[in-house]
Amino acid sequence: MPGYPERPMEPGSDLKTALLSVQALLSAPEPDDPQDAVVAQQYLRDYQTFVGTARYWTEAFAMISSLGVEEKVQKLVEMGFPEALVRSTLESVGGDENLALEKLCST
Repeated sequence: MPGYPERPMEPGSDLKTALLSVQALLSAPEPDDPQDAVVAQQYLRDYQTFVGTARYWTEAFAMISSLGVEEKVQKLVEMGFPEALVRSTLESVGGDENLALEKLCST
């Protein structure tokens, strides 16, 4: 059929292609052909600020926050759960205290 590949695509190949594209954009930014013109200008004109902003966004939105983890651990340990189990459960649910409690109660 016109417009379709001659052989069937492998399952997940579209996802693989998308992830490879994202990886390429992240590893080799193209400020002359940007996805975001403001960020591209910052990259070109004030690289240190660009790096600082990128670091902030990564820490704020792409990493599990360690802020408050000890308080969550303490609360769950006070409920009678072993500390090692509490820590591993919190990690497995991305630090969500409520999900951790549900998981701890169901085991």
